[in-house]
Amino acid sequence: MTNPDRSMTPDDKLHLLDLRYLRMATIWSENSYCRRRKVGALIVKDKMIISDGYNGTPAGFENVCEDEHGDTRPYVLHAEANAITKVARSNNSSSGATLYVTTSPCMECSKLIIQAGIRRVVYSELYRIHDGLDLLERAGVETVHAPLPDPGCETSGL
Repeated sequence: MTNPDRSMTPDDKLHLLDLRYLRMATIWSENSYCRRRKVGALIVKDKMIISDGYNGTPAGFENVCEDEHGDTRPYVLHAEANAITKVARSNNSSSGATLYVTTSPCMECSKLIIQAGIRRVVYSELYRIHDGLDLLERAGVETVHAPLPDPGCETSGL
């Protein structure tokens, strides 16, 4: 039996790896208590996950992200912010890392991404507001839109 990875280009291999990390971020998003949108994020450096996050309330707050009208409470943290603050409390550095996130970053998270030294952002869903992506591109951060195939689709190599 031949190894299918041998005939793949480095770009093909990177794309497969991107999709695998995005699937892991999607699974991680299931930890969120938010009802409106569940978002997961992973920070990867040298093929190692150095941090993770999902959207939710700050430590010590009740795990209720929406108010009685269904609007997101203003103190809810985004998945990217949780992953970045988590790596900041560790002995790891996010400088030069890749952030995998299920939804494209907002403006506030994009500022944190730039300041954290993250050089590449891969996301599966495009959020309706693109100003965060515009800021990342302006700062020279590589952005990659990699939609995940439908779970029901047959995809080889994933």
